[in-house]
Amino acid sequence: MGFNCGIIGLPNVGKSTIFNALSSAGAQMANYPFCTIEPNRGIVPVPDDRLLRIAGLLKKDNPIPTRIEFVDVAGLVRGASKGEGLGNRFLDHIRNVDALIHVVRCFTVEDVVHVTGEIDPLHDIEIVNTELMLADLEILRRAVDKMDKQARSGIKQVKATSDLCRRLLDHLDGGRPLKSLDLEEDELALIREMGLITLKPVLYLANCLEGETEGAVANRVAEYADREGAGFLTIAGKLEEEISELSIDEKQEFLGAMGIEESVLNRLIQTAYQMLDLITYYTAATDLQAWTLSRGTRALEAAGRIHTDFMQGFIRAEVYGYEELERAGSEHAVREQGLLRTEGRDYVIREGDIVKYLFHV
Repeated sequence: MGFNCGIIGLPNVGKSTIFNALSSAGAQMANYPFCTIEPNRGIVPVPDDRLLRIAGLLKKDNPIPTRIEFVDVAGLVRGASKGEGLGNRFLDHIRNVDALIHVVRCFTVEDVVHVTGEIDPLHDIEIVNTELMLADLEILRRAVDKMDKQARSGIKQVKATSDLCRRLLDHLDGGRPLKSLDLEEDELALIREMGLITLKPVLYLANCLEGETEGAVANRVAEYADREGAGFLTIAGKLEEEISELSIDEKQEFLGAMGIEESVLNRLIQTAYQMLDLITYYTAATDLQAWTLSRGTRALEAAGRIHTDFMQGFIRAEVYGYEELERAGSEHAVREQGLLRTEGRDYVIREGDIVKYLFHV
């Protein structure tokens, strides 16, 4: 798996429509709240022209792209952090995703009801974000109570985590999401298993009618995202869903006729990669396969993502870059020109690396 994104928002903002556009998975849709009870999941290959060029140069058939998983969960309502609607289940579904796609309704259609009665995207955003912060507050308060009991029992190791949780509580009490707090990597490690939602990167996706993606309502969402340091895209959800149902040739013809250079899916994946600081690298010992990693991942950890045997029996990695392969023209030429490098377990995998792991069982 590459990475996953949870699709969130109020009911009836078009989450399932957009999920269908992104994944072509045919999620159920209806004009009433909580149509989506269990999360819909769609796994989508990441478009990668470089993978296809590498396949040609290495003469590899059927290259395997890295993937992104979209998780469409139930709509959130005011009071979800206290269990209103499907709140508790909704929150559980998004605690383990890598990033959030927050769909914001920017369209007016009379026969699609709005849960608050009027179209006000910034108000809608605040409802959702408030519930996410309240949910994190509840998690942290329970954690502090538990650690206080442990401290009274003489367990001293919990003090650093307890102090950090109190700092996070103060930040949330000020009405600010945790991602706006500057945290060190060792601090993040202490709270990584808590599933704190407002630590996650957010992409605001303004769902508009066709022809209104650059309108004033969407611009208000863009300004909000900019102030928050979040990602932002616009989408005509219903149109994109219809496009997703076309064949590849029909889709390219339609996009060309509309003057659209790339699909929303491509733009969303590129934005998600930037938000999460991800890279793509490749293995080609047998099948050619693309993998997604966080920037800065060491070779030993990257090997473990493929198979635990690779990590436990790691000997070395043979590495060359995509650009070196393209200039040389073949792997044989890469070796002849001395471009193939032998790297150890602490080597940091780079964007576009092509790696063969040597290991013993």
